[in-house]
Amino acid sequence: MFITFEGIDLSGKSTQIKLLEDYLKRKKKKVITVREPGGTMISEKIRDILLDKKNLHMENVTEFLLFSASRYQLVNEIILPRLKKNYYVLCDRYFDSSTAYQGFGGKVDLKNIYTINKIASANLDPDLTFLINISEKEFLRRKKAIKKAEDRIEQKKLSYYKKVIKGYMTISQNNKGRYVVIDGTKTVEEIHSVITDHINKFNKKFKKK
Repeated sequence: MFITFEGIDLSGKSTQIKLLEDYLKRKKKKVITVREPGGTMISEKIRDILLDKKNLHMENVTEFLLFSASRYQLVNEIILPRLKKNYYVLCDRYFDSSTAYQGFGGKVDLKNIYTINKIASANLDPDLTFLINISEKEFLRRKKAIKKAEDRIEQKKLSYYKKVIKGYMTISQNNKGRYVVIDGTKTVEEIHSVITDHINKFNKKFKKK
């Protein structure tokens, strides 16, 4: 099963992915967690370029193509081989991030994004996508609370994140079959419960087929 997690920075994705990984391992399932950009030696090097604050003048199209190159390597080197071995693959971001960030946020032509997303993903769609949704105000509140060093993308303006959030909502509306939108202000335990409930329901439907 291929499960992706989406949402803007500081939405709580990483926490929920770790909780789900632990949950599945307790169920004796084979599971691997990967992230975008990254997950392979080549993809991690691309990640370094993308997040380096020295690259502030990077064009939006360049950014998108680098994310896509990283994704293609990850899908073919890690994700597809693990799925063939009946793993649960948990992915922190996938092609929906490119659509939301570089498309809706960076105004890269959406037709081009959809075309390249298919190539970069080797036509592999997630079985389930969990969107942990927070507002730009909640993002700002969390950002001020943690006071951590920001990477290149995290330095972008609040107006950019507002566009990304709207983009995610549009994507979720267009992909209701695989999308589960969760209020990111709920407790960690509540969000985890929603996630595990949906996975168990999905598995029951799959077994019936």
